[in-house]
Amino acid sequence: MRTKELLKRLESKEITLEKMLDTAMELYIGEGQEGVRKKLRELMLKYLSDINVQALILSALLLEENFTVEDDPVNLVADELIGINIAEYIGGKMALFNFFYYDTRKPGILAELPPFLDDAIGGFIAGCMTRLFESEADWP
Repeated sequence: MRTKELLKRLESKEITLEKMLDTAMELYIGEGQEGVRKKLRELMLKYLSDINVQALILSALLLEENFTVEDDPVNLVADELIGINIAEYIGGKMALFNFFYYDTRKPGILAELPPFLDDAIGGFIAGCMTRLFESEADWP
């Protein structure tokens, strides 16, 4: 799957790259917002082209389209597992903490999304933010 195809599928659910960036930046505390956002955009596009990230996000999209779940039942953990796997794949174990931070606060579009997508997108954002700040020492 190409990155553009995945972005189109996400956009059909009103999930855009800009909204994901806005959501990520909503919980960011620090200076250099523009620089962080620019680097984050590059990182997100890189990982949206990764076949493993694509497969996990697409699985959440397909589950939302083909598997009916009322609200977000407490006994549903598959959604969390998708989000955790995306976060850890991109950002390692440290991303797990970011995932739960985003998952409990539900900033931006995360508050509007159904169960599988909010965790998949939350995991994606958490993984990218973790990876970004892990490499902060390499910034010019």
